[in-house]
Amino acid sequence: MKYSKMIMEHFKNPRNLGEMENPDTIGKVGNSVCGDTMKIYLKVKDDKIEDIKFQTLGCAVAIAMTSILTELTKGKTLEYASKIKAQDLLKNVEDVPKNKIHCSVLAQDALKDAIKNYNKKHKIKK
Repeated sequence: MKYSKMIMEHFKNPRNLGEMENPDTIGKVGNSVCGDTMKIYLKVKDDKIEDIKFQTLGCAVAIAMTSILTELTKGKTLEYASKIKAQDLLKNVEDVPKNKIHCSVLAQDALKDAIKNYNKKHKIKK
């Protein structure tokens, strides 16, 4: 399968990859059909994502989409990040095969899970 330059760049050189020590929250998702799993770690300060890391077990598109997501949300408010949609990730790349679009949805879902867990932990109603 041939991927765009942007997908390959983020796959070969993922941004914000790795586990985070003492995160404020973690979001986890998985897809039992394709086997992809994602974890997103957040450090939050003054309602902004001060730092974000990820671990993704999956294909090139899954890794690239999670990397792109971290770049789009680092330094942004939790409210802004919670509104990120799969389409926002997809418009940053070109030619994602239709059978790989779910990877952007998984990345979005992992981030939303992290934010939900943060809000629950800090008793923030959203």
